[in-house]
Amino acid sequence: MKTAEAFTTNTSAPEAHPKPEPIASWKHFAGFLLIGCGTVFLGMLAQHRGSSSGPDTTQLANHSAAVSIYLTAILMDWALFYYCWVGVHRRGGNLETLSGGLRTSWAILAKDVAIVIPFWLVWEGTAWGVHWLLESGHLGAASSTVKTVDSLLPRTLLEVLLWIATSCTAGICEELVFRGYVQKQFHALAGNTATAITSQAVIFGLFHAYQGWKNVLVIAVLGVLYGVLGQWRKNLRANIFAHAWADVWEGWLKFVVWR
Repeated sequence: MKTAEAFTTNTSAPEAHPKPEPIASWKHFAGFLLIGCGTVFLGMLAQHRGSSSGPDTTQLANHSAAVSIYLTAILMDWALFYYCWVGVHRRGGNLETLSGGLRTSWAILAKDVAIVIPFWLVWEGTAWGVHWLLESGHLGAASSTVKTVDSLLPRTLLEVLLWIATSCTAGICEELVFRGYVQKQFHALAGNTATAITSQAVIFGLFHAYQGWKNVLVIAVLGVLYGVLGQWRKNLRANIFAHAWADVWEGWLKFVVWR
């Protein structure tokens, strides 16, 4: 005969999953968000500078600045990653805390590549669809005043090599920062996966404010895809491959293939 204690234990409702612990202090996370505010401000400044007078000679429309901007982007990405790593390290974490584990074998690598291919096709279709929706609606009328980064795309061999380096850096650093650090911090804050994925995607988009608000929206939507992929895989290997490849393709390779 079951005791009352055993009956109570067996029929009680399952305990709710507790919120995950933050991987860095909230003070450190607030510092990251302040850095984000500064990045958004500088991005908006880059968009508006020089817009009221004559031909646009700002860096966003001047190809001669491409190399310096590539190098600056590489340094900024690694600096942002280092900031996040320091915050995690102070809590006793390490690179695996951010990445979910990057150790691999040939079999695991093949599986990651097999995942990246369909993910990239979804990524491409989503990017095209969001751009189409923005351009086909009333919002498209404002695009004429928005500077783009098209003039900064690589043309020479040196620029191509630096673009590939920039893309690989973005794939590593931005995934570890936004999906490895920001998404986990928001998960700990909200206790909800969907909120964490959406929040990091918004922050990810805003960090690209220098590309104009329409691209911010597109990048934020793509950030949701990256967030879902990372949450599903429980590590960022496929994310890193997909992100680096997408940047290489969009900024250089597709022009070589389709010209």
